[in-house]
Amino acid sequence: MAYTVFGDLRSGAFSAEAALAEAGAPYEFHVVSLDRNEQKEPKFLAVNPSGKVPALRLPEGEIVTESAAILLTVADHFPNARLLPPAAGAARGQAYRWLAFMASEIYPMVEISDYPQRFVPEGAEAEALRTRVQKRIRERLLIVERNVAEPWLLPSGFSILDIYAAMFTRWRGSVGKEWLDGDNIPRLKALAQSLSIRPKIAPVWQRHFGKSGQ
Repeated sequence: MAYTVFGDLRSGAFSAEAALAEAGAPYEFHVVSLDRNEQKEPKFLAVNPSGKVPALRLPEGEIVTESAAILLTVADHFPNARLLPPAAGAARGQAYRWLAFMASEIYPMVEISDYPQRFVPEGAEAEALRTRVQKRIRERLLIVERNVAEPWLLPSGFSILDIYAAMFTRWRGSVGKEWLDGDNIPRLKALAQSLSIRPKIAPVWQRHFGKSGQ
């Protein structure tokens, strides 16, 4: 039986799909268009009452939401794919640390940067909020940047954290195109490049971000 990813291209659903692809799991991708606000329609709200993507339906029918939780679930379901370091040892703790950091310190800021009018009146206030939030996202990305072990985030090797971290380097509207295209996060950009050509993930990457990854 297949897993089902609910989400849109270039959204956080990329991380869920990439993890499933890397694990070799059977899955389907159900498009929920953010441009058409399909995440707010009753059909999707029955899947995730918060009206946010991604969501993952497990083969047994259970729904998992929140991108970090989805990644951990996929890693648990496919231990042979080694999407996390071994449970015994310091590396697993570091994996949890950085996944929690990105999920709590970066991901929530993306919605504010993309849709500041949801939080303050449109116009000058919204633009000022976007500017402040982008600055915060960049500061947090620089913390991750300084801790990339190279070639992957963890010294123990490839993991779901690399999928998660690389995703943020593609969100130019959220973080700022000029800043991301500059020389601010060379380690993360190299990590993303390595991820984009990883055999099982490359087709997913191209479908979401194109061959150039833009």
